[in-house]
Amino acid sequence: MTSILETALYVSDMSRSVAFYVDLFGFEVVDADERITALAVKKGQLLLLCARDASPGLAALSHGASGQQHVAFSITEAELPPWRERLAQARIPVVHERRWPRGGDSIYFRDPDGHMFSIKKTPPAGWEKNG
Repeated sequence: MTSILETALYVSDMSRSVAFYVDLFGFEVVDADERITALAVKKGQLLLLCARDASPGLAALSHGASGQQHVAFSITEAELPPWRERLAQARIPVVHERRWPRGGDSIYFRDPDGHMFSIKKTPPAGWEKNG
C-alpha cells in the first residue's frame, strides 16, 4: 500500500460543506453530483463529501456513517502560525492544541457538520511506534 486515495465525510448540507473546504483549504472540486462531491486534496488524493443518507441504498456499493468523524492533515512547522491566523480570520474556533511527547504539534477545529479536523506538524520518523 502506498497511500490513502480517498477519505469520505458525510455532510448534511452539500453546498455549505463544499464552500467550507474550498474556501478554507483551497481544495478543487473535481467531480460532483447530487450525492457526492470529490475534492482534490493534492495530486492523487481526494476528500469525498457524501450527502448524509444518500449512499446506503447503493446495493453492492452501499456505505455511510453517522456522528462526528475525524480527518488530520500534515503540515510543516513553518505552516503552524499561518494556519492559526487563517482559522482566526475565518472565525473558526480552535478546539484544542497539543504538543505530542514524541514530536509534532496539532491544532484541532470542527467543520460545519461537527467533524473534527486537525492539522499536524509532521512529527519525526518513528513517532507512531511503541504507543
